[in-house]
Amino acid sequence: MLSKKKIFEKEQQKYNVKARDFLGDQQKTQGLLNKAIKMANEKKQNLEEVWEKLQLFFDLVKSYSKGEYKNVSPSTILTVIGTLLYFVSPLDLVPDFIIGLGILDDAALIGFTVKKISSELDAFSKWKRANIFAQENPLD
Repeated sequence: MLSKKKIFEKEQQKYNVKARDFLGDQQKTQGLLNKAIKMANEKKQNLEEVWEKLQLFFDLVKSYSKGEYKNVSPSTILTVIGTLLYFVSPLDLVPDFIIGLGILDDAALIGFTVKKISSELDAFSKWKRANIFAQENPLD
């Protein structure tokens, strides 16, 4: 029997292949972000444990697709976009129409992805904080 890690890796690989279509296509990426953000807001109470990291995924993809942040490996950005594709897919490991359970696998994959890319996610978070403060400087 496959371990959870192997199952998530297999699913992530499948969605990472689909994620390649989004690289370099800002309009397609924005459409995915809009769908994922809407879905996240609708299911916020079930995503409490991963909510902040999911928001960071949204910001990372948005900043990367706009060309504002490039200090991320191609495999990491593919992994994040792939995770978002998994998140919005109604037919993943546990279909979303199964009330109460359908979002659990999504949250688990988000947590798995966070662990996998934690150092690059931390670097982006620091960059984001530095840029927010720089933009809010009234002396500029």
